Amino acid sequence: MKTLDAAMLWTPDGWQADAGFDIDDQGRIAAVDVAEPTASASWIVPGIANLHSHAFQRAMAGLAERQTNPEDSFWTWRETMYRFAARFSPELLQAVAAQLYTEMLEAGYTTVCEFHYLHHAPDGRPYADPAAMSRALIAAARETGIRLTLLPVLYMTGGFDGRPLGDRQRRFGHDLDAYLQLIDTLCAEAGPDLHIGCALHSLRAVPADAMAAVLTALPPAMPVHIHIAEQVGEVQDCLAIRNARPVEWLLDNAAVDARWTLVHATHLTAAEVQGIARSGATVAICPTTEANLGDGLFPLRDFLAAGGRWGIGSDSHISVSPVEELRWLEYGQRLVTRHRNIAVRATSPSVGETLLQDVSASARRSTGHATGRLAVGEFADAVVLDTDAAQLFGLSAADAIDRWIFSGNCNLVRDVHVGGRRVVEGGHHLQRAAIAARYRAAMSQLMA
Repeated sequence: MKTLDAAMLWTPDGWQADAGFDIDDQGRIAAVDVAEPTASASWIVPGIANLHSHAFQRAMAGLAERQTNPEDSFWTWRETMYRFAARFSPELLQAVAAQLYTEMLEAGYTTVCEFHYLHHAPDGRPYADPAAMSRALIAAARETGIRLTLLPVLYMTGGFDGRPLGDRQRRFGHDLDAYLQLIDTLCAEAGPDLHIGCALHSLRAVPADAMAAVLTALPPAMPVHIHIAEQVGEVQDCLAIRNARPVEWLLDNAAVDARWTLVHATHLTAAEVQGIARSGATVAICPTTEANLGDGLFPLRDFLAAGGRWGIGSDSHISVSPVEELRWLEYGQRLVTRHRNIAVRATSPSVGETLLQDVSASARRSTGHATGRLAVGEFADAVVLDTDAAQLFGLSAADAIDRWIFSGNCNLVRDVHVGGRRVVEGGHHLQRAAIAARYRAAMSQLMA
């Protein structure tokens, strides 16, 4: 049985000095014990779950920053995304995903929810193996050691009016039978490091009757993720055709509960904020992507006051840093309210600690993995902070998490363990060079 010791260990009850945990053969924490004072001075926090990822988009980061229209928005950004998506094969997707997952691990993400809609060949025809693109992502996750929740996406229509998918969307599409068959195929391959969930692309892409049929067919505990209320245009279209706002409609027409993750949910009324909180669903907030696309700001303060559950995702991967997502989630609220220290509670006056507590608490429900907390029965997914970094000199239990999140852009992660297995050492993934070489070759093809 392995043991990992720390000078300071972040537990569900806060920092514990000279603590360690025993790790069983399945990579779970068997016991949390008092440890001998350690000379390593390691400060260990739980690995962070990335609740929303489109892996292929990492390759186009920075390629949509030239104005194409005076009214540039998410809807014009999609044109660039469609052109880029058309270039991918399973081999290229695996190379890009492996690079992305390496970067995630080095930054402190240990689990990723992959919202995967790039299913078929560019002309829309299924590959000989209909799960080929899914298997590319699974292979990338296994190669890098990240814990994966694969969320195959159901994408059926091009808008709320039921229009057919456009030519560039055809490789995303499934009918119900083919989609459920894909779910079944992938579930047969699930294991400790791979969990399968369901992703409904959005209300505009999944008709109401199809959504009901899929939800009825799914295993009752399977995680369900959905893009919702990301842009004002989506809200307006939903009002015009369904006579309700997206979140309002979803709460009225589906049994939304703790297995659901609502991605973005940016544009909410006060009643919708309360409704999501009451449902027990998690909101996956993606601050850097939402800022990059000009989507808007999630109403975090009201959601916290309502007792809502939330986590973070890096979505389009214009940043691959949980620290940056958390920092800008808080900073966005400060800019809107013109006040400081928004993400706090009476029981948790530290912004950094409140943020870490919340993303840790949301991990299991959204991912389906026993992760997010360094506690008995959970997976031993741990991040060792780099206490040799100047930003952390003289740290104390009262300021360690705040300094990690709010002290700048240097990566302060030294080592990362997934299921007790070290995958990052000294800030570098153990397979970094080989993965980067394949990524460089893939980018040469994608950019040709």
